[in-house]
Amino acid sequence: MPVRAVVSTGQGPAQLTELDDEDLPDGDVTVDVAYSSLNYKDGLAVTGRGRIVRRPPLVCGIDLAGTVAESASPDWSPGDEVVVTGWGLSETHPGGYTERQRLRSAWLVARPPGLTLAQTMAVGTAGLTAMLCVLALEDAGLSAGDGEVVVTGAGGGVGSVAVALLAHLGHRVVAATGRPALHEYLRGLGAADFVTREELARAAERPLESARWAGAIDTVGSTTLASVLRQAAYGAPVAACGLAGGDDLPITVLPFILRGVRLLGVDSVQCPTPRREQAWARLAADLDPDLLDRMTTVEPLTAVPRLAEDILAGRTQGRVVVDVRA
Repeated sequence: MPVRAVVSTGQGPAQLTELDDEDLPDGDVTVDVAYSSLNYKDGLAVTGRGRIVRRPPLVCGIDLAGTVAESASPDWSPGDEVVVTGWGLSETHPGGYTERQRLRSAWLVARPPGLTLAQTMAVGTAGLTAMLCVLALEDAGLSAGDGEVVVTGAGGGVGSVAVALLAHLGHRVVAATGRPALHEYLRGLGAADFVTREELARAAERPLESARWAGAIDTVGSTTLASVLRQAAYGAPVAACGLAGGDDLPITVLPFILRGVRLLGVDSVQCPTPRREQAWARLAADLDPDLLDRMTTVEPLTAVPRLAEDILAGRTQGRVVVDVRA
């Protein structure tokens, strides 16, 4: 039976089209997809503005959640509700912007108790990445009460979930955003204070600045991450997970060798399954579902081309769930 899918040919924007079962890739589990989500990488893939899709034609969407329809794996049975994020979806393997997908069983994670399928996609790669950043900061010794923790790109998907998680865990969260209109929204998620995007994006005047941050989650990169590192307190851990502002890092080694600042790289694409399961369990426990719903909007599959433009232009807020059946 034909299914709808958003497919990139590698030339120009992706298009909504129909696929048959014979178009599905190799894999030992077939999933009836219910929801996907919108991430910055999806915006790049769907618009064709980033070199995301490496093996076109390819179904876009780096996340999916749904129900197992067929399984040749002893680990999964028809009817199991599962979540898949990363693992090359929308890059080297067809992704989640479709009503049916075939996948490798090793990539699947069981829907965590306490979250619906729709809520898992409200979390999605963005929320999983935020939780992986929180775990990295905790592993580095950051505790509530140590001081201010800054979250850059706070109005986006990763940033919104990071603010909510850190505030729930007792941290004093400072949200960095270039959109003052989001202050009320971010305050509702738990932000205690704000810093402007411009303050952190300015060119360096000194290799070190007054120490302020006890920890940080950076989704922006480039001069923003450099500013955070220059302002980090002694021994502060900084989790870096994004490059919305660029993939360069214009900074000296002084924050690292004079203040012992620790830069922690966080990857959610090839993250090992046990760490994913740990992160999903913590998300189910530490992310207030009411706050999650508050930061989430639901859109139909047909809206994906428009949504891709919106997220690249900074017009989205929080998390966007894609109902692939609508």
